Amino acid sequence: MNAVSKVKDEVTEVEADKLSPPVNVAPQAEPAPAPRRKRKLGRTFLMIALPLVLVVGGGYVWVTGGRYQETENANLRQAKVSIASQEAGRVTSVNIAENQLVKQGDVLFVVDPEPYRITLAQAEASLAAARLNVEQLRAAYSQALAQERVTSNDVTYYQSQYDRAAALVKRGINSESTLDEARRDLTKAQDEHAAAVQGVASALAALGGDPDIETDKHPSVLAALAARDSAAYALEKTTVRAPADGVVAQASSFKVGQFVGVGTPLFSLVESDDVWVDANFKETQLTNMKPGQEADITLDTYPNHPIKATVEAIGAGTGAEFSLLPAQNATGNWVKVTQRIPVRLKIDASNLDVALRTGMSATVSVDTGVTRGLPGLLSSAVASDNPSK
Repeated sequence: MNAVSKVKDEVTEVEADKLSPPVNVAPQAEPAPAPRRKRKLGRTFLMIALPLVLVVGGGYVWVTGGRYQETENANLRQAKVSIASQEAGRVTSVNIAENQLVKQGDVLFVVDPEPYRITLAQAEASLAAARLNVEQLRAAYSQALAQERVTSNDVTYYQSQYDRAAALVKRGINSESTLDEARRDLTKAQDEHAAAVQGVASALAALGGDPDIETDKHPSVLAALAARDSAAYALEKTTVRAPADGVVAQASSFKVGQFVGVGTPLFSLVESDDVWVDANFKETQLTNMKPGQEADITLDTYPNHPIKATVEAIGAGTGAEFSLLPAQNATGNWVKVTQRIPVRLKIDASNLDVALRTGMSATVSVDTGVTRGLPGLLSSAVASDNPSK
């Protein structure tokens, strides 16, 4: 028992030593609470200064803003040319394919040229005949002149014969019958001379009034030349060439052997150099916008490749005015809606290193060079306070 009691006493002493704090460790002093007044001032400062900074900063941004007008309602456009044949016939050669890039002057397709070669040969033959005819007319004119000179001499001769016969009859040497014969011969010579004069006039008229006219200046030759040139032009147009640089579109069904008519659209050519952007700005964004201002365009296809552009023209009216069914606002249920006006921006595509496709979506930012400004804000406020003025 005594041994057990002794062990318990030793354990109790050890636990007491563990629970009791060391004598040489000084107790840590608790920090004094901050003054209540300082915390209240800091909170008040934050409540006043932070909103003030936000208001001043926002006001500065608003006053100095408004220079750049942006819209995402924009699309890239490229000129589209409908390719058609100027001559009718069967297609004998096709040199293009869908989405093929072509250069100006490249042969797109060929219409059977043989009928047009025959027409050209006929026109050239007609031209040669017209030139020969002019030479014949010139010879006929010379012949008419000679005939006119002969008949003129005859008139002179028969006039002298008549005068002599009349003198002899008057002197009683010749009979009246001799005078009648002389009168008849003179009248006949005069009639023949008159016919010869008319023949000269007719031959001269056939030469266009100018006996020395050049052969190729004669009206009949000019007509034959025009027919020959028309036939040559038609033959040339059987070969259809690209009117500009671009990409062929909608040509998948165009094949050799197809018969084409004059002016029938066959496929399209999207020009690669004639590029612009149609942007639809709100009417409130056009206050300071005008042609010639610079703009930045970002295509959704190339978000990291901004493109420089220039405002080319501002639309004559809103999109609603030119729609198939314009809005009718003369009703009792009218609601004011901000309208959009199309703006065309010109792009210089010659220096671009990206492929452009018509219809691409774009984001446009136009630099109007004019900020809202504090004076403008104050003038607007004054105007609103004095509506009568």
